[in-house]
Formats: sequence, structure tokens, C-alpha cells
Amino acid sequence: MTMGHNDPVFAIGIVAQMCGVHQQTLRNYERWELVIPQRSSGGTRLYSNRDVELIKQILRWKEEFGLNLAGIEVMSKLLNRIDRLESHVQNLTVEIVKLREGQAKLPG
Repeated sequence: MTMGHNDPVFAIGIVAQMCGVHQQTLRNYERWELVIPQRSSGGTRLYSNRDVELIKQILRWKEEFGLNLAGIEVMSKLLNRIDRLESHVQNLTVEIVKLREGQAKLPG
């Protein structure tokens, strides 16, 4: 069985070491809803590879742009909205192509 990119596999201590941050920093990110790890049946935080990438992105934003957690929260929400809008545009584009193809087949 292969491990997926979103599978929860890393405990908080491992992720803290991987990212070079304190465990409390990761708890703060969760409190701000920037990274929400899954939980084991016993309540242990388990992070996926995707979560680790997101944490590293947050750290880059802090370093490169000097953003605080509120700024990171805004940036994260904006990027998520952009992703949703791009997906919507892609779906609409597919529909337009289908409609044009159907129109081209009509006699007239």
C-alpha cells in the first residue's frame, strides 16, 4: 500500500523538527486554522506531507514578506479563493467548448 500526499503520518514533534519550529508554533498555526492536522483515535495530532509543505510555505511568507499570523491568514484565504475561482473558470471553459461543439453540429 502506498502512502498518499494527504495521509496523516507525522507526529507534532517530528514535524517541528522537519520545519525547524517549536511545537507550540504548530499549535498556534492550528489555533489560527492555518494548518489543521488530523487526529488519531487517541487525540494525537498527525500531519500529512501536504501539511508539512503548507507549514514551510507559511514560514517562507513570514521570512520573505514579514507577515504575522493575521497576514498569513489573509494570504492563505486569498490563495484558496483564487484556487476555487481558477477551478470554476476551468469548468466553465469546458462547458463553453462543449456548447460550441454541439452548436457546430447543428444544421444551419
